[in-house]
Amino acid sequence: MARTKTSRWRLRLFGAVLLLALIAAGWGWWTVHHWRPAKSDYPVQGIEVGSEDGKVDWKAAKAIGASFAYLDASASAFARDPAFSQNLEDARAARLQIGAVHQYDPCQPAEKQAANFMTVVARDSAMLPPALALDMLADDCPVKVTDAAVLSELMTFLNQIETHTGKATILKISRSFEKRYHLAARIDRNLWLESTYMLPEYAGRPWTLWTANAMLNSEASANALRWVVVSR
Repeated sequence: MARTKTSRWRLRLFGAVLLLALIAAGWGWWTVHHWRPAKSDYPVQGIEVGSEDGKVDWKAAKAIGASFAYLDASASAFARDPAFSQNLEDARAARLQIGAVHQYDPCQPAEKQAANFMTVVARDSAMLPPALALDMLADDCPVKVTDAAVLSELMTFLNQIETHTGKATILKISRSFEKRYHLAARIDRNLWLESTYMLPEYAGRPWTLWTANAMLNSEASANALRWVVVSR
């Protein structure tokens, strides 16, 4: 009889612990997917949007605190985001500041990539500085690309698009790209780092933009958004 009571007590205790764990996990999931840094800490906040993010309600995005939007524009030597033009028009109509992002491919010539970006993104002094997304590594290129060649080609790309835009490019560096090439210490440009919920420290120097939540759920879109803040 005593053993039966002990077993029941253990089962009840296990069930209570399990329930608490499920509640904690649910709370954590909800918090991460709805969290944005406080405006008092980072007054200027915005989003990054591309065609993969689906349709955005730009007025709603502005209402929840976005004052700017970086739009995915081009990638590699030939790819172009099909939603860029519409997103540009709609975000401007909502009176957000706009910037454009190019996804860099270390396997493709810098000149062709710069030409692709410049074809998609017209020179416009009202736009924010362009951003260069650096995530793809050269390790899997069909033709071997050395680290020195990656750095050299990047400088060629930057020189060409900065001549086109008249503004210094922001380097949007992923953790894996920085670990492989240590770019933050080699190229003197403002940085855009990524780390959901936790402050990013992997570049070894201060950042200008931070993707604080790469999976924000909000009324601005049926899909998760990439929420970005500007350093003070």
